Amino acid sequence: MKTSINEKHIVDAYDLGVLVALQQDAYATHQVIGERIHLSPSQVSRRIQRLHEVGLIARYVALLNPAAVGLGVRAVSYVTLTRHGGDEGRAFEQDILAIPEVLECYAVAGESDYVLQIVAPDLPALSETVLRRLTRIPGVGSIRSNVVLNCIKSSTALPLSHLAPARSATVQ
Repeated sequence: MKTSINEKHIVDAYDLGVLVALQQDAYATHQVIGERIHLSPSQVSRRIQRLHEVGLIARYVALLNPAAVGLGVRAVSYVTLTRHGGDEGRAFEQDILAIPEVLECYAVAGESDYVLQIVAPDLPALSETVLRRLTRIPGVGSIRSNVVLNCIKSSTALPLSHLAPARSATVQ
C-alpha cells in the first residue's frame, strides 16, 4: 500500500488523497478531507504536518484571477543571450527576479536560453516590460514574444497518478 517518492519519504494512498484534496481546495478543513479519504481529522492533520516537514507541501497561496486584477494581457517570451560563457546567465537571472510582471522564468535547452511568462495590464505596458526592461538587461541578444489570445488550459495542480499505489484512498 505504500509507495516511495525517494528513499527518505514514503507516501501511501491516504497521503496522496490529502495532496489531491489540498490541490483542489487548500481551504478544505481536515474534517472535509478526512470524509473524502476516510480518515479522522486528527490523522489528516498529522499527515499534512508530515507532508510539510518532508517538503512535499511547499506553501499555500491564493491564486488570483489576472484579468480581474487588471492584468488581462499575457505573453510567452523566448530570450536568447549573446554569450553562453561567463556571468551573463547569472546576471540575467538576477535582473529577472526584480521584474514582477515576469511570473515564470525557465532556463531551457534549445533555440532560446530562457522562456518567460509575462503579464501586463495592456499591450503598451507589455511593450514597456518586454522592449524597454528586458532588452536593457546586459547580455540579452534577442527576444521573441507571443501574445496569448486565449487560455485553453491553466492548472497549478500537479498530476500525482504516477505515485498512486492503490485506489483505496482516492478523493471522490
